[in-house]
Amino acid sequence: MTLQSIRFNSILLASFALITAIILASTDSLTRDRIADSERAAAQRALLEIIPLDRHNNDLLMDVQAIPEKFWPALGLKKGGEIHVARDNGEPVAAIIPAITPDGYSGNISMIIGVNFDGTLAGVRVVEHKETPGLGDKVDLKKSDWILSFNGKSLINPEQDGWDVKKNGGQFDQFTGATITPRAVINQIAEVLQYFSEDSERLLAEANEHSDKEHNHE
Repeated sequence: MTLQSIRFNSILLASFALITAIILASTDSLTRDRIADSERAAAQRALLEIIPLDRHNNDLLMDVQAIPEKFWPALGLKKGGEIHVARDNGEPVAAIIPAITPDGYSGNISMIIGVNFDGTLAGVRVVEHKETPGLGDKVDLKKSDWILSFNGKSLINPEQDGWDVKKNGGQFDQFTGATITPRAVINQIAEVLQYFSEDSERLLAEANEHSDKEHNHE
């Protein structure tokens, strides 16, 4: 094999490797973008289930506030999180708060909980759990409408004793053969409402400040 042939083959192999690398990088980038778009769409759908479009006209995914660290334990959060604020023509109408209860029968149950700024619940959705199919998985709206029973509730409706399953004198149904899971969800929702009552003034002030900045920018 001549030196010229060796050089030609080396250049050919190098070019092939470069083209392959470019194709792989492009494919990886496209895949990441598609995954990110899919995750964004899923997150947006979950938020819109709680605060539908007829109640707000801002971008729920982008309009967020960081949660102060002192409130992380009450919300079951270890690494913090963000609250999504819903607005109607700039006016804050509700906050969607992430929360995790570690007390599910099979471990953590992750939720997003919408609270209107009047202190009533706009809605609750379980976004991740490992509960037993046919029993504890009834916290999932796809399996049961039980989670809708919290709509419109507040710290005073029912009062403190009512935030439990009926078996224990509370106002909420338990599941046949599964009491631990619904109790865990009920307790965490009550914790979120208590958190909101303590932090709502700050949340509203920040939300209004953000709205004023947006208005002045326009």
